[in-house]
Amino acid sequence: MAHTATNQHSDAHDHDHGHHDPQELKMLGFWLFLISDLILFAVFFATFIVLRDNTAGGPSGADLFNMPGVIAETFILLTSSFTSGLAVLAMNRGDKKGLMNWLIVTGVLGLAFLGLEIFEFVEMVHEGATITTSAFTGAFFTLVGTHGAHVTFGLCWMFGLLLQIKKRGITPVTRGKVMALSLFWHFLDVVWIFLLTIVYLMGVM
Repeated sequence: MAHTATNQHSDAHDHDHGHHDPQELKMLGFWLFLISDLILFAVFFATFIVLRDNTAGGPSGADLFNMPGVIAETFILLTSSFTSGLAVLAMNRGDKKGLMNWLIVTGVLGLAFLGLEIFEFVEMVHEGATITTSAFTGAFFTLVGTHGAHVTFGLCWMFGLLLQIKKRGITPVTRGKVMALSLFWHFLDVVWIFLLTIVYLMGVM
């Protein structure tokens, strides 16, 4: 009997060690995704740095960039990062309404950022700068457009998460998704700071 009980205890102990929290696995998968995204952006940044002087006689960054608009985009995106942090704080307090409200504010700011970026792209096209104009414009539209696509993805994610929170409230599942979304949004802010510095500020110098 004692030997059987010992075996049962050993089996249970082994089972505990073999068990993985699904939320922990999801966060691990998210971090791997973020690392792969970091590598992607690093490649695009390196490509842009190599090609930024290859304008093929076309417009350069100094000719195209509207810095007041870029500064406005920066302010809006950084503010949205702050409001996403407030959403996490509301979640940690168990404040469902506050969480949803701050996510909505973050989403509105994200949409405003995208609107300004699309306007910037349209203005450049009107000035004769398209993705095929030169190696510089190709690298620019690819790098900045990829960031914009990530913002769009984040906004879709945010909208779906708002629906889940409204229906299910703050649960371990929605909590994990909010944390992942907030990290992703902060990551996009960090990428934008590099864009501001390497693409825009160095482009007009």
